Amino acid sequence: MAKTSLDDGKAEGIVVIPLIGKTSIADYMIIASGRSNRQVAALTMNLAEKLKEAGAKGITIEGMPRADWVLVDAKDIIVHLFRPEVRSFYNLEKNVGRRAAAGSAGQRLFGR
Repeated sequence: MAKTSLDDGKAEGIVVIPLIGKTSIADYMIIASGRSNRQVAALTMNLAEKLKEAGAKGITIEGMPRADWVLVDAKDIIVHLFRPEVRSFYNLEKNVGRRAAAGSAGQRLFGR
């Protein structure tokens, strides 16, 4: 549902990283880009609305209104939305993928 919302909003470079069995922070992490701050903000608000409609509770949003890098924490799903140049700078997919692949080492890095 989260990926569909991002697809519908024309997010770019959507990457879904399964975290099940690798960390307790979430089951999935999704990373995507919007072409501008305005699009990142719109993607965020639409996603939050869709998650609430699906029954998600306690959704936390960080990074608004600047919208260079927004984090949406919906407990089982964590979504990072970036402007392209900010995404390139932090290269989160590579860093998270490496840690998630580390198994128990990833658990220590991401554990709650």
